[in-house]
Amino acid sequence: MIKNEVFIERKEVIQYIHLLMDNLTKIKDNTGEFLLNFDGLVVDDKSWHVWNWPQGVGLYGIYKYWKLTNDQKALDIVTDWFKERFEEGVPPKNVNTMAPFLTLAYLYEDTKDQTFVPYLEDWAEWVMYDMPRTKEDGLQHMTYGPENKNQLWDDTLMMTVLPLAKIGKLFNKPEYIEEAKKQFLIHIKYLSDRRTGLWFHGWTFEENHNYAEALWARGNCWITIAIPEIIEILDLKKGDFFREFLIDTLNRQVEALAKHQDESGLWHTLIDDKSSYLEASATAGFAYGILKSVHKRYISQEYKEVAHKAIQGLIKEINEEGTVQKVSVGTGMGDTLDFYKEIKITAMPYGQSLAVLSLSEFLHYYI
Repeated sequence: MIKNEVFIERKEVIQYIHLLMDNLTKIKDNTGEFLLNFDGLVVDDKSWHVWNWPQGVGLYGIYKYWKLTNDQKALDIVTDWFKERFEEGVPPKNVNTMAPFLTLAYLYEDTKDQTFVPYLEDWAEWVMYDMPRTKEDGLQHMTYGPENKNQLWDDTLMMTVLPLAKIGKLFNKPEYIEEAKKQFLIHIKYLSDRRTGLWFHGWTFEENHNYAEALWARGNCWITIAIPEIIEILDLKKGDFFREFLIDTLNRQVEALAKHQDESGLWHTLIDDKSSYLEASATAGFAYGILKSVHKRYISQEYKEVAHKAIQGLIKEINEEGTVQKVSVGTGMGDTLDFYKEIKITAMPYGQSLAVLSLSEFLHYYI
């Protein structure tokens, strides 16, 4: 796709972003159908006014949009969310509740609001010294539910390791930075599939396997996002071994993603299984990661076409209310491939969250 082949005007992209933000900030689980119940502990993965990973991803997308456009509405959404959540009180610490701290760290960098500092310091220290570990000192994917003992999941790099790295840079904590690097390496060691270049959803040190060996799309999209993000957060220079290692890993994944992209621009929820349904939230994540990696020249410019095709497909899944269609509900670790194919589809906040993230990155196209 060349510069003159504009398939959507910039103002339309911004209209979509505003529509998505409006939807995201109003979304609520009114029926309770998608509340998660862990032995009496009820977790709301859907509503906006909750401190969890879907909201964390949304905050980051909206923040990135504000940085690019200086749109006051976007900044207000982010600052109001943190103000209200701090007034309520922060939730228990786990992999997923760490996710909003990536945005909070950037917000502190911009505002120097000292009231953020104790939260950033305390939660980063928890990751470093108190968060449960697997064998080989990996960050155990502990959530509100099961302890996931000795388990590594794709999601951990996005939700916990990126915030740790950013806080390490902000507060000059080299030990945080080295920990973040180590976590990327151990996750690559056990979750990347050498055969395809894609990533398995999880690994267990208890039984030493990758469960169903599912090449699950949304799990993969966290990697497509996290690798270019960690390179930027740590300001890794050309020639740095860690940078080159990450870029090689990313290139292998994106090469495989390009081969498996559906004609619609979307990807199947099991990337290599055309009998599994097409899933839009993962597509938005892939679009963001590929677009950013092209802009930063981590990957070949030829992949711009893959990303633009994904954006076109994603836009078609945004309805008049700003809801992203074809989004799978929260997905635990599956022991069979059918487990992933049978996950329900509904409106979830991370559909809108990832769409805002990808469309914000797409605005670079008009610069």
